Amino acid sequence: MNARTLPARSRHRLGVSALIFLAAATSGCGMTGKHKPQPGIIDPHQPRELEMVSMPPYTIEPPDELEISVRPASMDMTTTTATVQADGVVDLGFTGDVYLAGLTLAQAEIKVAEHLEPIAARKKVREPIEVSVRLVSGSQSKFYYVLGAVTTQGRFPIQGNETVLDAVLAAGLRSNSNPQKAYLVRPHPPNGHDLILKIDWEGIRDRGDTMTNYQLLPGDRLVVPGGKPPGLLGSLFGG
Repeated sequence: MNARTLPARSRHRLGVSALIFLAAATSGCGMTGKHKPQPGIIDPHQPRELEMVSMPPYTIEPPDELEISVRPASMDMTTTTATVQADGVVDLGFTGDVYLAGLTLAQAEIKVAEHLEPIAARKKVREPIEVSVRLVSGSQSKFYYVLGAVTTQGRFPIQGNETVLDAVLAAGLRSNSNPQKAYLVRPHPPNGHDLILKIDWEGIRDRGDTMTNYQLLPGDRLVVPGGKPPGLLGSLFGG
């Protein structure tokens, strides 16, 4: 009995079907795989693009660099630049150390002035002590974080007006990034309520929708999920 030969059209269909199956297997995408729902909620009350808020009062932390100015000149400490050490202390030279970590700049001015008052009394300085504390080169201890399938995973300095879009552009997307599933996690104290914000990436990118282009606050974590990078055949078929 002679073996029957399939028509050319049938052989072509079988070949295409085999390639599609192989491409799906190579890209790591199951034909019946289940996708987890995107975590988080959309909160219209959170600050976002076009509706930003001012950052909370800046708190000093290591390794902030501070410019400390003192008047009157008879204190022999007109202006000095000091770095907040890992233990939260600032070295003021011959006038000693002072602990400034966790204080606002205004509170640090009061703390340094109180630290210098006994020295002024010994020097018989009659003028009131005035202190100015400023940040040098902006914030050095406030960051947001980008995690997941991005080109540059890690922490980024926060200046006060960054948004989700800024974070994605700064970190960069990879071929297997899935920003449509991205979400923003906001830190909270122990036993506090989780705050996970859903992100509409296509709305931000394609429609200029600012609803989920949240303003980033210090400590925020932006998570960009991803999948297995597509293989060669998966790339050819748009995997």
